[in-house]
Amino acid sequence: MKRILFLCVGFLAGLQVTFAQQRPQYTQYVFNSYLLNPAVSGIENYVDLKAGYRSQWTGLDGAPVTSYITINAPLGQNFVQGDAGAMSAGAESPYSRSYTQEYMASEPHHGVGFALVSDKTGPISQTNMNLSYAYHLGLAPKLNLALGVAAGVNHISLNTSEITLENPLDPAISNGNNSQWKPDISAGVWAYSASYYFGVSVQQLLRQNLYFNTTSNVTQSQTVPHYFFTAGVKLPMNDDVSLLPSVLVKVIQPVPTTYDVNLKMAFRDIFWLGASYRKDDSFGALAGINISSTINLGYSYDFTTSALRTVSNGTHEIVIGILLNNRYKVRCPQHSF
Repeated sequence: MKRILFLCVGFLAGLQVTFAQQRPQYTQYVFNSYLLNPAVSGIENYVDLKAGYRSQWTGLDGAPVTSYITINAPLGQNFVQGDAGAMSAGAESPYSRSYTQEYMASEPHHGVGFALVSDKTGPISQTNMNLSYAYHLGLAPKLNLALGVAAGVNHISLNTSEITLENPLDPAISNGNNSQWKPDISAGVWAYSASYYFGVSVQQLLRQNLYFNTTSNVTQSQTVPHYFFTAGVKLPMNDDVSLLPSVLVKVIQPVPTTYDVNLKMAFRDIFWLGASYRKDDSFGALAGINISSTINLGYSYDFTTSALRTVSNGTHEIVIGILLNNRYKVRCPQHSF
């Protein structure tokens, strides 16, 4: 059996060979926190639609390619019809000092959302679809708490035509169940104010056994829970410029804990620049622009620092955001950053 089959087995078992996790990773997680935490559903008082594409380790045959579309929206008239910034000076830029000083916790409300994520690594393809629900309430005059859950299905398939074997009838994959649907549940908590946020979430709560062959345990593997711990802070330098450092910690057994560190510099609600670091993997450069109150765009490029740098040309990621029913014509998020 060729090495590509061992790559597949290692991926599904969650072993740290080349892939350290069973779910896709994102450099621009700060641009769409909903991908990691269902509690973010409905955090803004407009319909937030995003589409993303990530080509990881370009130049390496069979490297991960991820695409997704997400949409989430709030429910609750007092919030949807209320002040865009949940404060008396809602017209202020969320990066200004006055915004952080006058911010008030948003009205209690619900949030709903939908995510479709497609990820392909070599001959293995995964498609995850889920619906989410969140409830937002005020814990203090300037602090909100959101609790969220998501439920859906995950489809995993193995394209045997992309695998070359010494024995075409190898029992590891021949006559097996190479296309499987599994239930999937996620949950999360998200606390946020005008100047900071922190969240905890878990994906793949339901452990699922995966067999590519029903008569042999050669390719037996199991999905494992993915825990994400996120935090960020907004540091206004003046009324036009803010620094926004953030961190994402990923705990996925049995692989070692890893983390991402991200720093953005935002110029009011027009554009931002940033840099990122992923432990033992890459450095990244990021940029984004809020073209109007309807559309925004983010791009990142990762410079590979792991052993794959000899065969990889880096990683490209692009995210397009659409703000629907944006009644207050805000150009960037008011409650997340």
